[in-house]
Amino acid sequence: MFPDKVYGASTRVIGDPARTALLLPGRGYNPARPLLHLARKVLLSHDWTVQEIWWDVPGTLDQAAAPGWVAEQTRLALAAEEAPTVLLVGKSLGTLAAPLAAGRGLPAVWITPLLHIEDVSSALTATDAPTLLIGGTADPSWPAGAANRTGLEYLELPGADHGLELRGDAIGSAEFLVRVTAAMEAFVGGLSR
Repeated sequence: MFPDKVYGASTRVIGDPARTALLLPGRGYNPARPLLHLARKVLLSHDWTVQEIWWDVPGTLDQAAAPGWVAEQTRLALAAEEAPTVLLVGKSLGTLAAPLAAGRGLPAVWITPLLHIEDVSSALTATDAPTLLIGGTADPSWPAGAANRTGLEYLELPGADHGLELRGDAIGSAEFLVRVTAAMEAFVGGLSR
């Protein structure tokens, strides 16, 4: 299903067996990239078990088929978990699991959620589960006002693109990583209480 090791490192780190977080990557944004790596660090600091999902996105996967494919991959990952509490952390393509999370009442952190897709924005508006949205104003997947309309907690980074970076500004981009990490820290800390 999913690899146990990638580049020689385990894709699962054991913490509290009653709480597991699944890291759902983007199409070209794997769990070793900074935003998901820092999410992992935050979760481990709160003693969550963390399972990285390394999926092989079919090259032929189009926009119409992507939601069903992501939902199926997420269902497989969830079926492998025994923890009574599961948190989803997704980046971009991984946020297509938002309808599944909302339907199951799962808490989530959605990084650069695809809010321009109606099924995603509708699911986020409907969910009662604790959810954090993180996006940037220069990302076409984060339409102006869309995060606010969900009624959920969110961090909006001015000028950040879909990678939550500022074009031509490495220091500003690194500062955004700090802000994102702080937001995830506060959110996960609230779930741990």
